[in-house]
Amino acid sequence: MIDKKAPIDYLTRPVKSIFSNEATIGVLLFLSAVAAMVVANSSWGGEWYEHLWEKEITISFDDKEFGLTLHYLINDGLMAIFFFLVGLEIKREVIAGELSTWKKASMPIAAAIGGMAVPALIFIAFNPGETGKGWGIPMATDIAFALGLINLVRRRIAPSVKVFITSLAVVDDIGAVLVIAFFYTSSFDVDQLYIAGGAWVLLMAANRLGIRNVFFYTFIGISGIWVAFFYSGIHPTIAGILLAFTIPAKYRITKDQFTDRLKILYRKYLKTTTIDTDFNTEREDYLLKGIRSAGDDARTPLQKIEHGLFPFVYFVIMPIFAFANAGLKIEDNFWAGLVEPIGLGIIFGLIVGKFVGISLVSRLMVAMGLAQLPEGSSWKQIYGTSILAGIGFTMSLFISELAFVNREYAESAKSAILVASILAGVIGLLVIRFTNSKKPML
Repeated sequence: MIDKKAPIDYLTRPVKSIFSNEATIGVLLFLSAVAAMVVANSSWGGEWYEHLWEKEITISFDDKEFGLTLHYLINDGLMAIFFFLVGLEIKREVIAGELSTWKKASMPIAAAIGGMAVPALIFIAFNPGETGKGWGIPMATDIAFALGLINLVRRRIAPSVKVFITSLAVVDDIGAVLVIAFFYTSSFDVDQLYIAGGAWVLLMAANRLGIRNVFFYTFIGISGIWVAFFYSGIHPTIAGILLAFTIPAKYRITKDQFTDRLKILYRKYLKTTTIDTDFNTEREDYLLKGIRSAGDDARTPLQKIEHGLFPFVYFVIMPIFAFANAGLKIEDNFWAGLVEPIGLGIIFGLIVGKFVGISLVSRLMVAMGLAQLPEGSSWKQIYGTSILAGIGFTMSLFISELAFVNREYAESAKSAILVASILAGVIGLLVIRFTNSKKPML
């Protein structure tokens, strides 16, 4: 029997198809950045765009009150959710993914370290003085953009290369988080860190006790960890990473137990009497809830939360972040900023540094017998994806906000990030396109 489709299904099917494509994420982020640039440089929206992000939003929590600008709320509030998702991805990869064994993890870990160290050194070479504090900016890789573009040339690279660059980006994210925590925190309140630490220990204990309630972890995570980090002086987005590590990553019932429970519920469901209406009987509804409960017990909370958050983070939070941070006015200082030490350090760091760091360290690891090329891949594919890793957009913009209080420095950094990311994307695609033959579709 074929499932009967509702009229709305014919409308939502193409939408679901578009948003299930990884390339859509990169396109959406690009359009958000372009929209920000257009609005910021228009005569009708420039002033509105500039003042919009300075509007203050007041949030009251118990006897405390947060007076946050819209820009701060996006960069420190919404982005904490992004970092939470990153933390879930990191935990999943370490437990059961490409970082779960040294054999799998050795090459992407080493390549990621090279891809962070070389860009940082290049930036410092251009900026030995005060502006050198921006060395963390060219270290980052925007995995959403990179994977979106890789999807456009997926027939010219081995699937293992996509896994390699994804794993590399996860390690890159770990590095970025550590850099933010240790190098872009000027001072902190120890008492608040004790509170955050206590809340974190409580959640870890709840994990060990088998508590799987998402609301419990969310409430303690926000009221205990995020708020404490907010007042501690350490960037509150780190709270998202710490909270992610507390989320249970074990299922409650095994595959066999799930199958046995499902068989019992299925047999009982077949014996129910269906009333000829559009509603289920109480017995049917009870059994259907049991089936759903069995499915929940067979899945890990980590995977449920990760899959649930993914569309919200990448189709809502990230475009908002891009729109709020990419609106640079294209004036004389925009182009002049590209040839300033900050601009040159970022451009050469992201384009040259990422390529040299990732590809050189990868070759050394293979030459020394410590790692192997991803299955079915070639060095040409590694070179192309190494260049694509120079797309630093999201994380680079984020770190630039932390690195430079001086707005002139920050604007110069942002203009260089946008230009370097575009160049890395275009050059990377061209290298993959013209150095690798198209593979037949399976």
